[in-house]
Amino acid sequence: MASNGHGRLRIAQVAPLHESVPPRLYGGSERIVSYLSEELVAAGHDVTLFASGDSRTSARLVAGCPRALRLANGTDTLAPHLAMIEQVARRAREFDIVHFHVDYLHFPVSSRERYHHVTTLHGRLDLPDIVPVFARFADLPVVSISDVQRAPLPDLAWQATVHHGFPDDLYRFEPRPGDYLAFLGRISPEKGLDQAIEIARRTGYRLRVAAKIDRVDRDYYTRHIAAQLRQRHVEFLGEIGERDKQELLGGALALVFPINWPEPFGMVMVEAMACGTPVIAYRRGAVPEVLDPGVTGWLCDGIDQAVAAVGRVHELSRADCRRVFEQRFTAARMASDYAAIYHRILQRREPRGLRATGTHGEREDHGHDGTRHDDPRGLLDPRDQLASR
Repeated sequence: MASNGHGRLRIAQVAPLHESVPPRLYGGSERIVSYLSEELVAAGHDVTLFASGDSRTSARLVAGCPRALRLANGTDTLAPHLAMIEQVARRAREFDIVHFHVDYLHFPVSSRERYHHVTTLHGRLDLPDIVPVFARFADLPVVSISDVQRAPLPDLAWQATVHHGFPDDLYRFEPRPGDYLAFLGRISPEKGLDQAIEIARRTGYRLRVAAKIDRVDRDYYTRHIAAQLRQRHVEFLGEIGERDKQELLGGALALVFPINWPEPFGMVMVEAMACGTPVIAYRRGAVPEVLDPGVTGWLCDGIDQAVAAVGRVHELSRADCRRVFEQRFTAARMASDYAAIYHRILQRREPRGLRATGTHGEREDHGHDGTRHDDPRGLLDPRDQLASR
């Protein structure tokens, strides 16, 4: 039975198995699942986390594999995910709602089963290859992590946009910065490390680089980046964890974020703000949603503007950067937004799925009370409400 009102819920969080929850070092969606799960537990909900066995959580942990797949010796990453999804489906009656973070992998199962569920889509949605699967399962309820993320697929059953949130004590405010610029992320063409190196060179600042090199990007690193990291103004730190991020970001004059792709969110920008560090970022993807120009950083269209922006960092208040983080990007706010979505979904008479909607492709935008279910608590931008109809 689903809980009534806004009381205690039995919630299943289903995480990717590539990294532990939270990850030991670099990791995106698994970190968000961790922060969300911990906040929901703290709020009094009964949370079960399906994740790798080496995860650490206050929730009840169900291991989908013994350890994070990136650290394991196996080569088949799909099989453990499918086995976990089947396990979740068989136990679905134990939960009021199941919250998936595994992209579209569970869609065929969830479309045929009668349980309440929602999926946060953490990745980019502008790839042509994914269009057929989302078209086939367009009725399943999904959440975007930025408004711009959903633009390529506006007709999905969007429930809301929920920006990522971080624990308010994860990073501490650093009022006095050092004399260097920081880059934090992956070494890949879309992250723009080569641009960051050039920006730092032209401004005369050191660039401290903390970055992960995925196997798929090894050739790009060898051909285009390795030699640049040997320049005198560049310090390469490798892949770092949470404790080292505080030192890197908190001590930086600014974070340089010259991305070359439609970034769905950009977690590192929020991490920098939490430390009081402003961000100099290219105007792509969700960056304009996350950054407040003239308050938490500067939006730029290329190297020349970024170089000029570095010269204007002194105009920004580090205290304002931290204030914006506390107002917009805490884990408590994120958990509250998701709890509102859960309760709104549970108001429906029938769980969302192909059986529940009757005919394939039929939208179920209204519940028995006549209200729309793709905008709980008014979380969506009005433009997106129109786009989702």
